[in-house]
Amino acid sequence: MMASNRYRFLLPGRRVDAPAPLRATLRELFGEMVDAVEVIEYSWFARVHLRAIATTRRRRIYLRGAAAPFFDDPVFVLHEYFHVLAQWEPRRLSVWKYLVELFRRGYWDNRFEIEAREFAEDHRHRYCALLARHRAATTSRHA
Repeated sequence: MMASNRYRFLLPGRRVDAPAPLRATLRELFGEMVDAVEVIEYSWFARVHLRAIATTRRRRIYLRGAAAPFFDDPVFVLHEYFHVLAQWEPRRLSVWKYLVELFRRGYWDNRFEIEAREFAEDHRHRYCALLARHRAATTSRHA
């Protein structure tokens, strides 16, 4: 039996596949490694990170809440996938490096967050255009 949305926060989290047009769009921006990234909604791991809406590790994006609003937010998607694919995967980011940066500069001014925000803003328009193209292609194939 499925838990009601009211008590969803009690569940340990579950893996959610990104919609096909979104995955195709991200592949164009980041490459094939996008397919290795798991998105976990209602994650306990995200919830233990105090006020974080999402947190990342190698090949994983952990969301405090549902995946649907995440997938609908281009800047949020780009930001979190950037953390995973451009920082965690090449091992430029580690828990230790992030904590040092966090204690030295705080959340907003740490270099990992600045890089992710800049990437998301710089690529938002291209992402939206590619996503629209992939959605149209998916719709025309199913029509």
